[in-house]
Amino acid sequence: MRLAYLLNSYPMTSTTFIRREIAAIERAGVPVKRFAVRHWSERLVDPQDMSERGRTEYLLTGHGGRLLRGLARYALLNPRSFGEAFEAVGGLHRAAGGGFIRHGAYLAQAIRLRVRCAQLGIDHVHAHFSTNAATVAMLCRLLGGPRYSFTVHGPDELEQLDANSVADKALNAAFVVAISGYCRDRLLACLPEHLAGRVRVVPCGVDLSDYPAEPSPPPMSGRLLSVGRLCPQKGQAEIPAAIAAAGRDHPGLSVVLIGDGECRAAIEREVTGTGTGGRVKLLGWRTNAEVRRRIRETRALLLPSHAEGLPIVIMEAFAMGRPVITTRIAGIPELVDETCGWLVEPGDAEGLAAAIGEVMSATKGALAKMGRVGRKRILVRHDIDRIAPQLIEMFRAAKD
Repeated sequence: MRLAYLLNSYPMTSTTFIRREIAAIERAGVPVKRFAVRHWSERLVDPQDMSERGRTEYLLTGHGGRLLRGLARYALLNPRSFGEAFEAVGGLHRAAGGGFIRHGAYLAQAIRLRVRCAQLGIDHVHAHFSTNAATVAMLCRLLGGPRYSFTVHGPDELEQLDANSVADKALNAAFVVAISGYCRDRLLACLPEHLAGRVRVVPCGVDLSDYPAEPSPPPMSGRLLSVGRLCPQKGQAEIPAAIAAAGRDHPGLSVVLIGDGECRAAIEREVTGTGTGGRVKLLGWRTNAEVRRRIRETRALLLPSHAEGLPIVIMEAFAMGRPVITTRIAGIPELVDETCGWLVEPGDAEGLAAAIGEVMSATKGALAKMGRVGRKRILVRHDIDRIAPQLIEMFRAAKD
């Protein structure tokens, strides 16, 4: 089997889990050709991501003219299959409510992908996310290219399943991966009943070789950690007020935020308004190694999200034996409960502050026990070197 992975923008700081998945598949003996539509527009900070960029072939970035020529050439030489694919583009365009030029560009990318897959002997393409990359993979298939599959994560894509024509993509795919039971249920609600058997639950994972086999107990410092893109969905703008409230009873309390994004200015305003400048620090993006070091140094992870799939950073915290404060949304309750963390309702300021206070009041033994429960769940459910063979078997078993 010759396998390719297709992403929209890759690598990105937030797609480390995909890089780990590819690496685990290759450790299991299956080489992976990396394709992506475009470069990520922001700066990469992790050396492994920088190296991964050099191993990725881009369909659009730097190749606009070639794509147009390929589109015209294919239309002339293969009018029938081009017409069928063009008709599919029309359906995608109508479902999305516009953007015909954008969908035409997907067709050009699909033609290029088909050519490259034929040249390389690729017989299966797997896309992550049900959006642009899955569109290109589907059109490539309709043009006579290799079979394909795709993974659905959420949260945004689960709100746009019809607009993203996920039913059409599932119809033409060999199978569809959902990362959680919650994600599967949302997919099944929008798919025709006869496609239900194509949806498989395969979680994302972490590389446990990056973490100590016997994590140390959480330190009894007042330091918390939050990791993720600074955006409304992650809820980090609520952290300064919660720290201010909980800090009245716990003067040593502080939090470090790793990540960057459109909400940075809003968070900084909250820090100023709550007078938590000495307690809340924004570090921007950091390398994977530094994130792991910061997790090791923290008492608990803090993730007050309003929308998620199933956050990888929770798995990373558990792998390091650290409990988690997070929200009762999407797939999170499938991994986090009261035995290994605190679940609050999204937007519940008092509940968030109370959970932080409970973390600060917990004994070292209680925190260590929660960390052990979380660690065991990662060993059982989210070890990427156990997950990769499952994916490989699914790729191999896929039939035309």
